[in-house]
Amino acid sequence: MLVSPRRHYATPPPQDKVSDLPIGDYHAIADHTMEYLLERLEEVLDEVGDPSYEVDYSSGVLTLKLGHHGTYVINKQPPNKQIWLSSPHSGPKRYDLSFPKRDWVYLRDDRSLGELLDDELGETLDAEGFELEIGKEVQRTVTEHFKLPPLVGSLS
Repeated sequence: MLVSPRRHYATPPPQDKVSDLPIGDYHAIADHTMEYLLERLEEVLDEVGDPSYEVDYSSGVLTLKLGHHGTYVINKQPPNKQIWLSSPHSGPKRYDLSFPKRDWVYLRDDRSLGELLDDELGETLDAEGFELEIGKEVQRTVTEHFKLPPLVGSLS
């Protein structure tokens, strides 16, 4: 009997293919996404008014501290042209810019960064229908940056 030296996984390992997106375009879209996310989270935390909650953005790393609910870390990953998220609820994820969706998408489950944050933060903050509207902003930014026609059935 021959034993295969190949290992089998229930979930395929992440693909490390680097995007064809030019690095300058990556930085333009990722920087805008991170800055927009910071602004929206500052607004939300001001509304919530919990002094144990805070958000900080420095050197491409956004840290969202939600007291006993845990800490989110969202950062740019220029070598892979991705945005990485570490969530206290769902763990680590790597988001690629999807041109068909014009959004940051986790390729293993096809969910966007905005969808995940809306669901998790909505639950954490006990805010039904919570939306940061990241997807709409990324769609708008990608469309304008690359001078693309509007998406059919877009979020805007």
